Amino acid sequence: MKIGFIDYYLDEWHANNYPAWIREASGGQMEVALAYGMIDSPIGGRTNEQWCREMNIPRALTIEEVVEQCDGVIVLSPDNCEMHEQLCQIPLRSGKPVYIDKTFAPDYETARRIFDLAEAHSTPCYSTSALRFADEYENPGPVDAIASWGPNGFETYAIHQLEPIMMLIQAQPSRVLYVPGRDSYTMTIAFDDGRVATLTGFDAGSPFMMNVSSSGGSRIITVESDFFHHFIEHLVAFFRDPTRIVPHGDTLRIMAVRGAGLKAMQTPGSWVEI
Repeated sequence: MKIGFIDYYLDEWHANNYPAWIREASGGQMEVALAYGMIDSPIGGRTNEQWCREMNIPRALTIEEVVEQCDGVIVLSPDNCEMHEQLCQIPLRSGKPVYIDKTFAPDYETARRIFDLAEAHSTPCYSTSALRFADEYENPGPVDAIASWGPNGFETYAIHQLEPIMMLIQAQPSRVLYVPGRDSYTMTIAFDDGRVATLTGFDAGSPFMMNVSSSGGSRIITVESDFFHHFIEHLVAFFRDPTRIVPHGDTLRIMAVRGAGLKAMQTPGSWVEI
């Protein structure tokens, strides 16, 4: 099975690692057979031509080439989610399975448009953070509250905390509040049913951790499992059976919280409605 890459620029961590992982997880039955980058890396990396030559992956000059010649498509651009809507226009009209890398979209409205396009053309697609597939988040039972910790700033890395929070709580978020700290931040998420979750990001780095509270008490979760390879296994399973997706409703709620969170960063200490 031929998988095609569509990226904003190809020399980035996901594109550098996914080909070998996909080949391994599929038992050699899938390979990244073609790659397209819109621009050369603006951060001093390899050009798209150099990347393709060194990765031994043929370079496509257009998105159309990738969609026409490949059985499935991965839209990357993991650090520039504002590019996803543009990069997805042709793949999501193809009817072929499309995975869209994290972070899916900058806000709810964009996320809704992307999914609407896929649904209009019966194109199976999904997006997720790899953290969804950490072993430690399985079978949590009823969750009353969550306090989550993780590394780095909100805009790029919050997805890795938002994904498991929203997966575990499974309720409609109503508002968020942002509090900046010294080389850190904390975001509070209030839900319609009265539950609350917080996520804190530390610029100096942090393991992915949670305190999960339920009627039976609290437990500390520290993510130590190989969640990225679990994600790749799920991705391979999706290309084999495109009905295996992360529910779009989960992703839309996550993007709604992220979009409201970016607004809340402009008015620290004030609630922003979702």
